[in-house]
Amino acid sequence: MSRIKGVFATLKGRRAALIPFIAGGDPGLSATVPVMHGLVRAGADLIEVGMPFSDPMADGPTIQMAHQRALGAGATTRAVIDQVAAFRRDDGRTPVVLMGYVNPVETMGYEVFAKACQAAGVDGVILVDMPPEEAAEWRDCASRAGIDTIFLLSPTTPAERLAAIGAASTGFLYYVALKGVTGARHLDVADVAARLAVVRAASALPVGVGFGIRDPRSAAEVGRFADAVIVGSAIVERMAAKKPIDEVLADVEGFVRDLRAALPERVSGMSS
Repeated sequence: MSRIKGVFATLKGRRAALIPFIAGGDPGLSATVPVMHGLVRAGADLIEVGMPFSDPMADGPTIQMAHQRALGAGATTRAVIDQVAAFRRDDGRTPVVLMGYVNPVETMGYEVFAKACQAAGVDGVILVDMPPEEAAEWRDCASRAGIDTIFLLSPTTPAERLAAIGAASTGFLYYVALKGVTGARHLDVADVAARLAVVRAASALPVGVGFGIRDPRSAAEVGRFADAVIVGSAIVERMAAKKPIDEVLADVEGFVRDLRAALPERVSGMSS
């Protein structure tokens, strides 16, 4: 069983998984592995690591600036993969998903990228700007390497595409709770819950919800019905604080611990 599948199987009926996002290489490559371990200590069930890119069009200003800081510090796609490999020396249990854009992966080559991810211990990949209709080559490479391909769904995804996206995905589905970019703040929890019911009718995969979850309260609200709660911009904001890196990492770890504590436990045997 893959690490991703194992996490969702273990938590099913108990609580939502907590998935924090960080930008790989932000504010410097030397911070990436320590913050990943800190996220695990704080209760992260799975970690998303962003691959730096010069034009992260789906991201809001907070994560765009994180990409710029990472690139300025010398981070590359290969360097972020190497950080995952370093993390794996001490943690063989926590799933790691890389999130990024197609251009750097195409530049490296799908097969080369997939094999590098496999060797480093990457469990899944999200390519934000790759629709399933154009993903056959990547999906083949990922499948051979044992890497899950995770696609995004949005509030505007037509009903007829839900099943197709679900069929093309492995690991879990990433539901973008808001129209717009990361970091937006207007989360309609009731609307997201209703939409997830439609998604689940089209796919049996677990569904993680991201965009708009910024604090323990919103994490708790979404955690009542989602299979996973994904938090990015609120963590990346803390990584950008202008204070000593040890203080930054402690702040991030404390915030993620608060998120984890807020996730409601479910009645034993209740379907997620």
